[in-house]
Amino acid sequence: MTQSSHSAPAASSPATERGRKTRAEILAAANAVFGEKGYERASISEITRRAGVAQGTFYLYFQDKLAVFVELVDDLGAQLRRRIAEAVSGIDHRLEIERVGIRTFFQFAREHRQLYRVVRQAEFVDEAAFRRYYRRIAEGYSRGLARAMDRRQIRRGDPEVLAYGLMGLTDFLGMRWVIWEQRRDVEALVGEAVRFIHHGLSLGGAPARPPRNGAAKRKGSKR
Repeated sequence: MTQSSHSAPAASSPATERGRKTRAEILAAANAVFGEKGYERASISEITRRAGVAQGTFYLYFQDKLAVFVELVDDLGAQLRRRIAEAVSGIDHRLEIERVGIRTFFQFAREHRQLYRVVRQAEFVDEAAFRRYYRRIAEGYSRGLARAMDRRQIRRGDPEVLAYGLMGLTDFLGMRWVIWEQRRDVEALVGEAVRFIHHGLSLGGAPARPPRNGAAKRKGSKR
């Protein structure tokens, strides 16, 4: 059952480096506790114990358990978007952006193994945070696809529909072979996904391909 129809108010960023470090440590501890125990069984006392801070310190940064959970979901989404944007920065060809973006997502999911559990809980804990997580990813993704369509790198279509379709592809591949069962040959997994995408996004005839050496010309494109 959804705990709240509206997300908890966003916390302001601490003014000092020490405050930002403490807040980050609380979020990291919350990620572990929510991922391992689930929202209902998680407690603020367990989060503060793992973060190595007093419970009073927790309330300097977060109003309650819901507030830290919502902030965690938003923070994970922001980290993921930033990692992908940095990885694809300057890559010009859309299909190469897809390759690098998928690989980066798999790497991020492997480093943040509680990502799936936390985000999926959000649908029932705070639906607004759940929708916001995916919507913010899709917004940037859609803009990148629209630019690629204008450059005739991929076929014309509804950028938002394609964005959610491609997100679903990557999401389930990551769940199956990065979270459930780690697959050593991640590049082969990326290759399978990209070959499928090449056919789906190509302009027609033979699949569109990035430059032969795979090191696409770099400009300023973002996912």
